[in-house]
Amino acid sequence: MGGRTGPQKDYISRGRYEKKDSGLDTGRRAADGAPQRELKLEGRMEFRELIERRYSCKKFGSRMPDDEKLNAILEAGRAAPTAKNLQEQHIYVVRSGEGLLKIDSFTKCRYGAPVVLVVAFDSTNVYTYPGGRRDSGIEDAAIVATHMILAAADQGVDSCWLNNFDPDGLAAALGLPAGEKILMLMDLGYAAENAAPLPNHFSRKPLGETVTFI
Repeated sequence: MGGRTGPQKDYISRGRYEKKDSGLDTGRRAADGAPQRELKLEGRMEFRELIERRYSCKKFGSRMPDDEKLNAILEAGRAAPTAKNLQEQHIYVVRSGEGLLKIDSFTKCRYGAPVVLVVAFDSTNVYTYPGGRRDSGIEDAAIVATHMILAAADQGVDSCWLNNFDPDGLAAALGLPAGEKILMLMDLGYAAENAAPLPNHFSRKPLGETVTFI
């Protein structure tokens, strides 16, 4: 296909922004000739550490992510690449009591999260693969959702990717426009005090079982 484009690290741990000297010499020199040290934000993770530590939270507290963090998550989705830059995604932010009750009527997997993102896409505005049997809607929406779920971790917000629901039934209940299809739901919030990853979360197959060089 024609390739994906998008409109033109670190994990902030629970709002700690104190700078700390990493001890790494940047190669630059201050006015007195002393080496300048690299300053990093305390409590932040590099991308590799972020993707390894992030887990699907299944028990949330009641604290709501503030608008600044929520907007950062949504902006990450907006920046995601889509086929031909069609940007066919539509994100519904559900945080009203009425809206959350509708979510609860279709799934038991909200786990008390105070915010749920409904990630949908316009099925009439997609790139169709040669042969006509596939299109970009699901994969583009999945890329958008992945951007947002990692951005949530970057903002110190816990999340869970939900697929245990009837997407067509929920779309009708929420009054989505004709042609919009729901890909997934994303719980957002802060883990309850005793929440933890599932026992098998950190188990990963070796690359030799999942990657083949041709």
